[in-house]
Amino acid sequence: MMDPHEKRLRAMDPATKPGLSLNNFRRVCENGFGDGHNSFAHSMAWFKDQLYIGTTRSNFQMIKIQTTFQNLPLPMWPVEGPDDAEGLYRELDRHSQIWRYTPQEKQWDQVFRAPAVMGIHEARDAVARETGYRAMLVYQGESDPEEALYVATWAVSRSPGALLLRSSDGEEYRPVSPWGIISGLPVTATRVLVPFKGKLFTSPTGTRGYDTKFMINVSGNPIIYENADPGDGQGIWTQVCEPGFGEEGNKGIFMLCPFNDYLYAGTFNNEGFQVWKSRCEGKPPYQWTKVLEQGASRGGLNQIVATMKVFNGALYIGSAIQNGGHDLSLNLGPAGSELIRLHPDDSWDLLIGGTRDTPQGRKIPLAGIPAGFGNIFNGYFWSMEEHDGWLYLGTMDSTIWMRYLKVDSYPDDVRDIVKRVGPESMVRSDGGCDLWRSADGVNWLPITKVGFDNHYNLGIRNMVSTPHGLFLATANPFGPRVAVERDGEWVYTDNPRGGLEIWLGSHDHSADVDRDESAPGAV
Repeated sequence: MMDPHEKRLRAMDPATKPGLSLNNFRRVCENGFGDGHNSFAHSMAWFKDQLYIGTTRSNFQMIKIQTTFQNLPLPMWPVEGPDDAEGLYRELDRHSQIWRYTPQEKQWDQVFRAPAVMGIHEARDAVARETGYRAMLVYQGESDPEEALYVATWAVSRSPGALLLRSSDGEEYRPVSPWGIISGLPVTATRVLVPFKGKLFTSPTGTRGYDTKFMINVSGNPIIYENADPGDGQGIWTQVCEPGFGEEGNKGIFMLCPFNDYLYAGTFNNEGFQVWKSRCEGKPPYQWTKVLEQGASRGGLNQIVATMKVFNGALYIGSAIQNGGHDLSLNLGPAGSELIRLHPDDSWDLLIGGTRDTPQGRKIPLAGIPAGFGNIFNGYFWSMEEHDGWLYLGTMDSTIWMRYLKVDSYPDDVRDIVKRVGPESMVRSDGGCDLWRSADGVNWLPITKVGFDNHYNLGIRNMVSTPHGLFLATANPFGPRVAVERDGEWVYTDNPRGGLEIWLGSHDHSADVDRDESAPGAV
């Protein structure tokens, strides 16, 4: 039976195709391609009629040794892994991978694995050149004879630096940049590659030597760069804005999105994200205009612009708080994410979130839905995609962390709820990422609120619309072995539900077919 909201929407616009429901989705990859260390599907692209996935390896094993997370009140770290950096390099395969899916054959093939390089520290042992592929883009630069697949890497700390890779056939990946991608900068990672007006734009996510200790998500170089010919191998990128747009609070530029003949940029700012725009015309650095500040008047609870998507003539903006929606270092959260709709005239609507007074007047959530779709643990609105006239939105849901974090680490109001309901009850009912859809940005329908029945599916990291349907890729770092409590004791055990998953939504999938069609090579 058609949902009443969908029935009403289709009555308003009969041309709107039916949206995808849970029964339309099939899992085409489970358990990180058979390797639970493939934690995040950090990048995804549709290229030459095939799907490409870039993985990031051993995410929770990596953060276990970082200062930011070493004092978390845990009975046991959620996944098995080394206790120090030396063990991380010695014991784990950190070489990130690129996989390709051929829908007609339902076949996965590993087409690339990061090579080893000599490390930059005194020991100079061989290390993985990169541990993650954080961005993928199909793009044709000035020297490209045709469209090519560009991939931005995440270097391990002992690697010489991040690289920009290019492939013309999806099988051979050649560096087309110096170490650090941008000549002269010690960049270790970038999470964004965006084309606009014949040029490719990016901004560093991590920079070596910025501080004496690692600071997650702080880029150290909050600047946007452009390059009309990234494939020439020269790494000549031009700075197009002041650092942080001239405001010290902007610690990074997380998202870029073209809209209405402008390039929009969303920042990471502990006082609340900012959104800026520029036509990117004339001689750089360009003129930029601030459109939103202080997290659209919510402050630090809208710390980061995590995702942007153009839909029905407006720019949709999803927010996040770092570290799973609960930034313990700044005592921010846990709090659910908000969805903002920005119009070409710079006016904006609050679609999902909390009512408040702003310089633009009182804002009430037009969807009538609180932040995080009513779940304070939906800490990121992480990905959005348009498919067949519907906007799909995927979240990061940290409910699973209640299984591990001591209750006293939460604020009083959250602590009372957890004690009353019980962590395991909350994990069973709400654990796992959400997927929602809307045809108008106001009426929203849930597809799953429990990670496709996998509570370890932390978030929907990427989505891409294709002729075969809507592909989505999860972040699932709870592998290969996960901590469980048995008879009052915590132990590690193999987790067959750990590692990233890939799902395909299509109306060709009928309701009476099993929802697991994991392809050859996937398990």
